[in-house]
Amino acid sequence: MGAGRSEGSEYIVRVSKTEMVAAVLPLQEHRLPLSNLDLLLPPLDVGVFFCYKKPAATSGDDADNQLSAFESMVGVLKKALAQTLGSHYAFAGEVVPNLVGEPEILCNNGGVCFVEAFAEVDLKDLNLYNPDESIEGKLVPQRKHGILAVQATQLKCGGLVVACTFDHRIADAYSANMFLVSWAEMARSKTITVMPSFRRSLLNPRHPGSIHPSLDDMYVPITALAPPKDPEPDADNLISRIYYITADQLNRLQSLASSTNGCRRTKLQCFSAFLWKMIAKWAIIKNMDKKVTKLGIVVDGRTRLSEGDKHKASLMGSYFGNVLSIPYGAKQVSEINDKPLDWVAEEVHKLLEGAVTKEHFLGLIDWVEAHRPVPGVAKIYYNRSEDGPALVVSSGQQFPVSKVDFGWGNPAFGLYHFPWDGDTGYVMPMPSPAGNGDWVVYMHLFKGQLELIEAEAAQVFRPLTSNYLGFD
Repeated sequence: MGAGRSEGSEYIVRVSKTEMVAAVLPLQEHRLPLSNLDLLLPPLDVGVFFCYKKPAATSGDDADNQLSAFESMVGVLKKALAQTLGSHYAFAGEVVPNLVGEPEILCNNGGVCFVEAFAEVDLKDLNLYNPDESIEGKLVPQRKHGILAVQATQLKCGGLVVACTFDHRIADAYSANMFLVSWAEMARSKTITVMPSFRRSLLNPRHPGSIHPSLDDMYVPITALAPPKDPEPDADNLISRIYYITADQLNRLQSLASSTNGCRRTKLQCFSAFLWKMIAKWAIIKNMDKKVTKLGIVVDGRTRLSEGDKHKASLMGSYFGNVLSIPYGAKQVSEINDKPLDWVAEEVHKLLEGAVTKEHFLGLIDWVEAHRPVPGVAKIYYNRSEDGPALVVSSGQQFPVSKVDFGWGNPAFGLYHFPWDGDTGYVMPMPSPAGNGDWVVYMHLFKGQLELIEAEAAQVFRPLTSNYLGFD
């Protein structure tokens, strides 16, 4: 871990200790298969981090007092983690191949790598607008083995950053949120509100299966993918930035994107339509007007699979694993650029319509079963460089920032950090910690796309600052 290159990012992180934290109670070693929906995820790591101000109970500003407070907090985190891994035992295991080469979880209580570190920076000086410099490789741990890695970093001001990196094949954001809340509850000596369920039979395929042709448009066996091309020497790179959008701007976008016939679309649909138009405009500038641009929206299937059944809803509400689909729409760049915002918002609504149903998810489970053991993957993940621009939007509106209190107060800020590889952009809007209807938006896009957005939509996308977050 080393220094960054820009103001607010140029600081050193020193690791003081690394150890494995396992579940307190011994577990019977066993293998837990992945569900068909887990098998759609390629090996991807997801990061999440929480920033805490210096606890009010910390006496004095001298280094010894702050170190003592940090050691106390780390002790709480480790003890609670060891307790939480008893119920969330998948996170203490490791991914191994089964007899046909598919990944599965060896639940061996190997534990979680827990890193303790010190960062020579104050919370107010963290340049959160540019997480590539201030967060990546510094405050969010690299997962070298196991399924979950944790890092607790003491800041110069006495603040604290708690961060995790987990294997996306094992958990989606819903599952990770469930774990984070449980961990915080254990730290405060509370009872875990939602015990996780690993009941894979909830996602069993049907016999015979029933696969809608649209699924072959959304997903593809990896054996059918064209080999990746070498990037061009002067190719643009995907970079990460964090912005905030005020509630007023979100309401304005929703009004602009709602059609004249009185049909009102959701804020996420309107926001996605606005972004799609910005990406299309960038493609026009790049002379890609004849190419096709794609927009995907991540859909959680838990409520869809329940379909009004209260018992099934309860079971799915505690299900730990991936229950996701990524439907997408594809349109010519010039069409998305030229059409009005309300028309594009209607297209976003249409691409979602077929995927927010029980039948879509049951069919997707059957699709995976029909192709096993060959893995499948969402087509939009593997956008080729010769295609037009592609973008995936994933709603983080259920991100439970206010519930990740380990005993020294709510986080001043929290965010998912997901700088995946490839040529497809990724955007995740989350509620602002201010609780005032604003959004904080993580954006992983091409540098040129972000430059255009900042130049032409500066009133909507405002760089995240410590002043906005109240760190000063």
